[in-house]
Amino acid sequence: MSDWHVHLAGKRVLLTGGTTGIGRATLKLLAGAGARMLTFGRHEAELADALAAAKLPESSGLIADIGTRDGVEAVFAAVDERLGGLDILIANAGVSAEPIYEMADDEWRYVIDTNLVSYLACARGALKRFEAAGGGHLLFVGSISVEIKKPGESVYAATKGGVQAFAETLRKEVQDRNVKVSLIEPGSTGADMQPSTPEEQREQIANKEMLYAEEIAQAIAFTLTRSPRCDVVSLRIEPLIQQTS
Repeated sequence: MSDWHVHLAGKRVLLTGGTTGIGRATLKLLAGAGARMLTFGRHEAELADALAAAKLPESSGLIADIGTRDGVEAVFAAVDERLGGLDILIANAGVSAEPIYEMADDEWRYVIDTNLVSYLACARGALKRFEAAGGGHLLFVGSISVEIKKPGESVYAATKGGVQAFAETLRKEVQDRNVKVSLIEPGSTGADMQPSTPEEQREQIANKEMLYAEEIAQAIAFTLTRSPRCDVVSLRIEPLIQQTS
């Protein structure tokens, strides 16, 4: 049946955290499917590299810090100017953290602003633009850290727990607006923010202890292309051998 899938070609997509790891892989995959992408990062070299890998022009990216109010405003100004609206938000930006007693006050607050507050701020900005589009899709990338509660990840897990609660509650609030809300919770995935070296990550992937970022990107694409009837509410993805402590 022709209405079993949503095609991404021409869809206007804002992807936060699109310059490394899962975000970079998602940028490349969705751009290849014909989506009109906009992403950003804090570092020029990473942004340029991600855009080149996805074969996207410079206008598909900008330098911004989503952990600040000014950064959020700059991103949505670019959404209006370069995309002329929005159909999909993929909130994926995130930074790692140490236990709270090992972090300075400004450091742990910045983690919360980036990993949680930015999700709320971007969802708010997206919902305003979905009104003009007649609906849309909010997809949040969380983490299974909220379930595992591994020692050393207290601050990080707190932010991801907030994302989970926000996504699951928001979904009930916006159903009458023709807005889907999905939560993807990856397990251990190869990325720059991992504490292990690239060589160690390759070994973990070979041992089925870690996923490729591209595998999460495929799950994101799957979620975004389900029929208008189907809302993938929550999708937890782990390597075959997931460390849980």
